[in-house]
Amino acid sequence: MLLREVEYAKPTSVAQALAILSENDGARALAGGQTMINVMKARAASPDALVDLAALEGLKGIELAGDGTLSIGPMTTYTDLVVSAEAKARPILGEVCAQIADVQVRNRGTIGGNLCSNDPTNHLPPLMVSIGAQMTIAGQGGERVVTADEFFLGVYLTAVGPGELLTKITIPAGKRDAFAAVTLGVDGTCIASAAASVNGSLRIALGCVDATPVLLQPASADEGAVREAVRAAGIDPPADVHASSEYRMHLVEVLAVRAARQASERN
Repeated sequence: MLLREVEYAKPTSVAQALAILSENDGARALAGGQTMINVMKARAASPDALVDLAALEGLKGIELAGDGTLSIGPMTTYTDLVVSAEAKARPILGEVCAQIADVQVRNRGTIGGNLCSNDPTNHLPPLMVSIGAQMTIAGQGGERVVTADEFFLGVYLTAVGPGELLTKITIPAGKRDAFAAVTLGVDGTCIASAAASVNGSLRIALGCVDATPVLLQPASADEGAVREAVRAAGIDPPADVHASSEYRMHLVEVLAVRAARQASERN
């Protein structure tokens, strides 16, 4: 299906992008376009204007601080995270991005687009919650920082409000992480997923079982403790053509145990 007519802007600064978004309630930011364009073709969304962020160099790149903290621009592509020497300070980032779709999608898709679309089947939202990422959101009134736990609000809904942009993702230092998923084929979206981090306390985030990633903090990575935490979370996963609610619940329990074990065994 062809796109309907829509206004298009390609700002050269973050300030200009914010101004355009603030002046037009129907304007939407365009990152990699992997989701937005398809949604528009399906007439599931009809923005009045697209604000293309491709020219904003300040929203791209990966910086590694001396303490191991990573600062990632939201327009950084999946491929950038796979090949970046700096990103290898937190190896799980490249490992998970290498599992997303195919080469063409990884070359175009961005970390910011993945997070801001907050599709429950996406790989990165549960990963960000498990590793304790922080998100910097800018508006014309200034910047604010929210944790990944607070960033994801609902299906396709995040803390980025009208007239705002995600401008930075901050990743704390750490290496003991893991991600486990059952996907639709080798390079498909997730049917169920679990991300785990044992850098300090154990954090597990489950994907595909609710509108937002479900955070668990079991007392240990022991299989019994992890299974108990999953069952105690009060999860009622959705059913669809790919999995019943019961089967999806079974999957995330198994994946949570697997991710916790892999993360705890990692050096």
